[in-house]
Amino acid sequence: MRAGGDRPDRVVSYFRREWKPLALVTVTGLLYNVGLGAGPLFEGKLAQCLLEVLRGETGWPAMARLAALYVAVTAFVQTARYAKRFYVRRFANNVNRRMKAVLYAGLLRRQRPELLEESAGSLLTRAISDVDACVEGMRKFTTEVFDTGVAMVVYVGMLLAYDWRLTLLACLFPPAAFFLAERMKKPVSRCAAAWKESAGRLNEATLDRVSGAVTYRVFGLEEKRDQAYEERLADYERRAVAAHLWEGTMQPLYHALSMAGALMIVWLGSRNVLGTGWVSWDIAAFTTFLACFTKLSVKVSKAAKLFNAVQKAQVSWGRVKPLLEGGDLPEKTAPAAPAALEVENLTFAYPQGETVLRNVTFTAVPGQIVGVAGPVACGKSTLGKAFLCEYPYQGSIRFGGKELRDMTAAEQTGIVGYLGHQPELLGDSVRENVLLGSPGSPVPWLRAVCLEDEVAAMPDGADTQVGSGGIRLSGGQQTRLALARTLCHQRPVLVLDDPFSAVDRTTEAQIMENLETLAGDGIILLLSHRLDLFDRCDQVIWMEEGRCRVGTHQELLETCDGYARAFLAQKGGSHEAE
Repeated sequence: MRAGGDRPDRVVSYFRREWKPLALVTVTGLLYNVGLGAGPLFEGKLAQCLLEVLRGETGWPAMARLAALYVAVTAFVQTARYAKRFYVRRFANNVNRRMKAVLYAGLLRRQRPELLEESAGSLLTRAISDVDACVEGMRKFTTEVFDTGVAMVVYVGMLLAYDWRLTLLACLFPPAAFFLAERMKKPVSRCAAAWKESAGRLNEATLDRVSGAVTYRVFGLEEKRDQAYEERLADYERRAVAAHLWEGTMQPLYHALSMAGALMIVWLGSRNVLGTGWVSWDIAAFTTFLACFTKLSVKVSKAAKLFNAVQKAQVSWGRVKPLLEGGDLPEKTAPAAPAALEVENLTFAYPQGETVLRNVTFTAVPGQIVGVAGPVACGKSTLGKAFLCEYPYQGSIRFGGKELRDMTAAEQTGIVGYLGHQPELLGDSVRENVLLGSPGSPVPWLRAVCLEDEVAAMPDGADTQVGSGGIRLSGGQQTRLALARTLCHQRPVLVLDDPFSAVDRTTEAQIMENLETLAGDGIILLLSHRLDLFDRCDQVIWMEEGRCRVGTHQELLETCDGYARAFLAQKGGSHEAE
């Protein structure tokens, strides 16, 4: 659930959400950075004390006491520094975790056509590299607010207290570093953007190299693909060097500009020590002033470098933000109550493609199994996908009297369960692929799809890892495991696309019997090119050339020649596992 005012696509929302660690960062950061002013002060006093010891004006015990106090103050300051960094890191980790969770949830809610418009490599780069870059920029900003901002105020205050005229002259140079950093904004951003785009192309090439490895090897394309991969790798390396070159080479220049004021301090500060300057100084004052200015210059150069780091983070934020807009962590979707499904004049065409479905009309009530069949490429899979609302459709699909396309994504998810003819399995255990983290046992659902005995014979039973995409399972096992998952997380409308494509006739009949039992008051749309068991369906939809005939099995046998020929041909022929 989204908290009031929480906008994942706004940076400020992450700072607002993590106010507790940031409050601790503020307290410890102030203690640390104000305490940094003690360093130059003690350095000056130690220099003066050493001079007095050498002159015989004081003894070594005084020097030892001063040094012990310096060590104690330094220990306190460094403890505050450790605490500040700990809570800054906790803040960054929390932001990273939440930003990725929201981004992944947003990707899950996006329709497949939207995702296919972008390469997998680009999405992978945005989901990992760009989020990390954004969070790193936020972490550096949070850190430098204290390590640079507060410390600079402390150092400038101390300099003004010693000699305000010399301070103003010496501080004419540090702003030049800021000005230069601002001027570098465009080249830094441009190089960072090119680097990120190249990273996306390299990730895409890596994924392609893995997924197509067998094909490339069989057809002798390995050398050609290796050459293409090396070209993208070289481009990535070149752009990575360019992106980091500006930041790496400019840092010494920032520091040199900031330190130019030290020349004035040596010249005019020495006159103060000699009593001919604006104020009268001893060695302690001169040492403290020079040490403060040196530390101030270091902070200024780091602040200039921070500008460049933030600019790079802004590039990543610009790439990530569209995936976060309107996003939030997903709500747990509860199945809707059973209701009638009414499809009227459903017409569907893919973008820039010919019409696949024309005026499909039928009604199904809770408890029914509706068989959908037809010749190859007749549009039955498209009919099933229409219920996912991935593409706009014409006509009407109503559930419980409410139009499906007008519902929210969460409402649609609570109504329609879908099993495609290419099941998508997790690279996890059999158990997790069925339960998806829910409590309970997967055995009843494995039994329903006749997979219980096969899983029991596996090395680790239900805890056996199936591999990426279920690669360690046979085609039939993959389909049945995905069907078990669909039945476990049942919805009032289940669209099953070819669930029997890789099982034998006996197994198919047993699964069909279990479906009839488990369907209960739900509606099952059974899309299949195998018609052996369609005589057990409550309704049958025969699709041909984008149009459909609807009726009972017996009605279609009598009135639809295409259906009658297909059913009788399959019923009379042998039916082995494919």
